[in-house]
Amino acid sequence: MEQNKQNTNNIIGVDEKISWGKAFLLGMQHVLAMDLYIAPIIIAGLLALDSMNTTFFIQMCFLAAGLATLIQTIGGLRLPVVQGPSYVPIGALAAIGGKLGLGAVFGSLLPGALIIAILGYPLKWFAKAVQKIIPPLVGGTVIVIVGISLMPSAFNSIYSAPGNIGHNVLIAFVSAAVLIICILLGRKKKGYGTFFRLVSVILAIIAGTITASFFGTVDFSSVKQAAWFSLPSFFPFGKPVFDLQAILTMVFIYLVILIETTGTWFVVSTVTGSELNEKRLNRASFGEGIGCFVGSLFGGTPMTGYSSNAGIIAITGVASRMAIISAGIILVALGLIPKLSAVITCVPEPVINGIFGVVCVAIVMNGLKVIQNVVIDDRNMMVIGVPILLTIGTIVLPKELLYSVPDFANYILSSGTAVGAIATVILNLIIPKEREKAVAAGEVQ
Repeated sequence: MEQNKQNTNNIIGVDEKISWGKAFLLGMQHVLAMDLYIAPIIIAGLLALDSMNTTFFIQMCFLAAGLATLIQTIGGLRLPVVQGPSYVPIGALAAIGGKLGLGAVFGSLLPGALIIAILGYPLKWFAKAVQKIIPPLVGGTVIVIVGISLMPSAFNSIYSAPGNIGHNVLIAFVSAAVLIICILLGRKKKGYGTFFRLVSVILAIIAGTITASFFGTVDFSSVKQAAWFSLPSFFPFGKPVFDLQAILTMVFIYLVILIETTGTWFVVSTVTGSELNEKRLNRASFGEGIGCFVGSLFGGTPMTGYSSNAGIIAITGVASRMAIISAGIILVALGLIPKLSAVITCVPEPVINGIFGVVCVAIVMNGLKVIQNVVIDDRNMMVIGVPILLTIGTIVLPKELLYSVPDFANYILSSGTAVGAIATVILNLIIPKEREKAVAAGEVQ
C-alpha cells in the first residue's frame, strides 16, 4: 500500500497503530457526528411503518451500517470510510414499497448489491470504468457537489427541528462555533493543539447539547423505554419478493450510489494521501456490494461511504483505520442494544446539523484540492460549473414538480448529488478536449 503523506495535515496515518481506548473515543466521535438515522426515519415515514417498526428499522440500519463499515474498512477499500444509509434511494424505495409492499423493497435490494460486488470481483471491471470516466477532474467535482448538496439539508434540518427556530439557530451556532474554535486551536501541532483536534467533534456536541438543555429541547425519556438487548433476524419485515421492474430500478439506483460513493473515496484518498489504485478500487466495489447485501438481509437500506466522516478526518487529522473499525463496532452495538441507539437519537438535530455544516465546508475544500491543478479552460469550466448549477437547481426543485414526473425521473431528481454526479460524468465524456492540450498531456496518441 502506497501512502503519500504530502499535502495532508494528518497527525495519525491510515495504518498507524493507536490504543483501542483512543480508537474507541475517536470512533465514537464519528458515530455521534453522523446523521445516519435521518434517512431511515424518512423512509419509515414514507413506508407508513408504525412507531415500533420504525424504531426497529432504525436499529437495523445502525447494524447494517456497522457491518458494512467493518467489511469495507477491513477487507474492502481498506481506508477509513464509514458506511451509512444513502439518501439516493429514498424515493425509489418509497415508490416500490407503496406499490408492491415491504417484501418487494428488500427483494429489490439483494440482486443489485450482488451486481455491484461482482463488478469489483471477479469481473474487475469497476477500476477500469473509474479510470476511464472518473479522472481527477470528475472526482474532484463530484466531491465539491457532495459538499454543496449536503449544505442545504443541514440548514433545513436546523430550521425544521422541533422547538423555537431562534433557539435552534443559536444551538447550531454554538455547536459550529465550538468546532471551528477547536479546529483553529488545533493548528498548533503539539500540546493542546493536538488535544483540541482529536476531540473537536465531541466537544462541539457536548457544548451544543448543554446549550439545547437550557431551552428544554433535550429529551432522554426514550432511553428509559428502550430495551437493553435485541437480536437481529433475517428478513425481519417479511419474505423478500423479487419483482423484475423493482430490481431493475434498484440496479440503476445502485449504480448512481456507486458514483456518489466513488466521490467519497476520492475525498478520503485526498484527505489521507492514499493512492486509489486499480486493486483498491475493485476491492472497494466488492466491499460496497457485499456490505449492502449483508445489511439488506437484516432489514437495512443501501449503504454508501459518508463524505461527512471524511470531513471529520480532515478536521481531526486522524486517518487511522482503527478509529473507523471502532466506529463500525459501535454501530453494530447500537443495532443490538436499543438503549444505546436511543441515546444517539436523543442528541438534538440542531447540534448535529450545526457541526454537519462545518463538515460540509471541509468536504468542499477537499474537492477543490483535487482539482486545483486542473487547467480551467472553457471545457473544464463547463464540466465543473454546469453540474454544480444542476445540483443547486435540483435542490430547490419544487416538491410538487417531483410528484408530477415519472417514478424513474423522481428517483434521480430526489438527489442533487445524483444529478450533479451523473452530469459531471456525461459532460466529461461528451465535450471534446482540445487536441493540442490533450497531446501535451499524453492523452491522445
